[in-house]
Amino acid sequence: MALEYPEDLKYLDTHEYVRLDGEIATIGISAYAIDQLGDIVFVELPEDGDAIKKGESFGSIESVKAVEEMYAPISGTVISRNQAVIDGPEIFSEDPYGEGWLLKVRITNEDELQDALTASEYREQVEGEA
Repeated sequence: MALEYPEDLKYLDTHEYVRLDGEIATIGISAYAIDQLGDIVFVELPEDGDAIKKGESFGSIESVKAVEEMYAPISGTVISRNQAVIDGPEIFSEDPYGEGWLLKVRITNEDELQDALTASEYREQVEGEA
């Protein structure tokens, strides 16, 4: 299966992605990361109203293979967490860039994304790893 990397997203080398819509960032994890993890069984996310800080852990994702920390690609305040992925983690592998998002965050500084990777840079990085 060919993995997708939507062009409208910014990617981190820790495999999180960001979709910006004004001052709201939707954060998720890439199809590559989901593919590497295998079957995801549990997700831990911050509560609405919690602050997250770029580069710091904001939760974890557990698969049958491993437990991985997830790192904030941008700082801000959580305005919504995706309860559907907490209740049914299989959504990740079905639709990582749509229904499988993790958090919606009101960002504090868009400039924090300047070091994020484009889709082609991310593809080159992960397919080089594969």
